[in-house]
Amino acid sequence: HDDPQTMTNSSDIQAVRCEAEASALLIIDIQPRLTAAMPVKVLARLQRNLSLLARAANALAVPAFVTEQYPRQLGGTEPEIRKLLPETTKTYEKSCFSCVDIKGFSEDLAATGRTQVILTGLEAHIGISQTALALFNQGYSVFVVADTVCSRHRENYEIALHRLRQAGVLVSDAESIVFEWVRDAAHEKFKEIQALLT
Repeated sequence: HDDPQTMTNSSDIQAVRCEAEASALLIIDIQPRLTAAMPVKVLARLQRNLSLLARAANALAVPAFVTEQYPRQLGGTEPEIRKLLPETTKTYEKSCFSCVDIKGFSEDLAATGRTQVILTGLEAHIGISQTALALFNQGYSVFVVADTVCSRHRENYEIALHRLRQAGVLVSDAESIVFEWVRDAAHEKFKEIQALLT
């Protein structure tokens, strides 16, 4: 066995701190019929912070994926979010709650070579939780962005985040993720990212 005193901790750092070059952004089910059921203040917080995350991802070439649950009934992704994403963003229609069960999604994610998945969207205790646990079990470092996810009821949201932490999923917030992506005020994109903060 390796002596723990002499082992490098670079993989540990990778597991707990985001890297733009290692990240993929996954936006789950931000659709009109679903957002309409969310508490107004909570939804406003989600939209504000997801806007920051999506714009920063775009600026830093972090690939994004979008899912839509039964869009014919629940509508497509909210236009305010859709317009922030590159035209190349892949969108998946689904009926399953874990994105890992979408045909072709796992293969497309693996093809990016990214090892960290940044999770945002609806609902914390359903699509977010099931996806986070499945991706974690596949070996990804999973970051659930607490201020860009929500549930209809606060207790569902709180229980979901508690359960995910217990399982080893990392819980963070949008500003923390973005500042970890740039790492340094000398980063060539820092001023552009800083201008997005409100």
